[in-house]
Amino acid sequence: MKRRLTLATVAVGAMLALSACGGGGDSEPAATAEGGVPLVKEGKLTTCTHLSYQPFQFEKDGEVVGFDVDIVDAVAKKLGVEQEIVNTPFETITTGAAFNQDQCDVAAAAMTITPEREEAIGFSEPYFAANQAVLTKDDKTAKDADALKDFKVGAQAGTTGLDYATENFKDAEVITYEDLPLSLEALKNGQADAVINDNGVLYDYAANNDGFAVGFDIDTGEHYGIGMKQDNAEMKKAVDETLKELKDNGEYAKIYKEWFNQEPPKE
Repeated sequence: MKRRLTLATVAVGAMLALSACGGGGDSEPAATAEGGVPLVKEGKLTTCTHLSYQPFQFEKDGEVVGFDVDIVDAVAKKLGVEQEIVNTPFETITTGAAFNQDQCDVAAAAMTITPEREEAIGFSEPYFAANQAVLTKDDKTAKDADALKDFKVGAQAGTTGLDYATENFKDAEVITYEDLPLSLEALKNGQADAVINDNGVLYDYAANNDGFAVGFDIDTGEHYGIGMKQDNAEMKKAVDETLKELKDNGEYAKIYKEWFNQEPPKE
């Protein structure tokens, strides 16, 4: 299925400001799908994400692909529509601005469920277990947090990795970057000595780029959820049912193996 990518053009500051007043929350849906699920666009399940975050969502040969993309494709199929992907800053998703302004129906951005985020947006049931990890170059590794003393550690803005690093890496300098690619580029060119982020993306990067290694994992017990507007019971029901069906019929395991080359962990 060809997935159209729409670049978000609304200014981030305006989006965040408007999110505070919950604009669009009481308006009638522009369209509905099977089961009365509200949609912002006829015939489309519009998905907000923040590129690039390989292997969850990234561009390849002009198409947005990845683990999250395949999961939401299954939701779209259940609703009888096609998925359309919107690339938007991560903060517009986690603050609820993207939903309050009817920019998208759901968000799939390898997004950890946290109490703070649940105050602004709704979540599906968990669909992916994740931990944090620390990536370094082969010639300057770190096997634990103590080994990061005097390191410059790159972290992505608005992420649980940044929160963890700020709280726990007291002897390191934590540097914030807008997205994962910028932090990885900083590591590559020597502006950072390490990068903290979700383990799935860092193991993927190390496997596909010579000279890099994951030094250690951090067991944070995190789980990803599909985001949506708060109190959107119809959408939550459709997403949760799809996730259960994928796991029950074996499709989830197939998608997982395609992107991670291993069986999913047992629940």
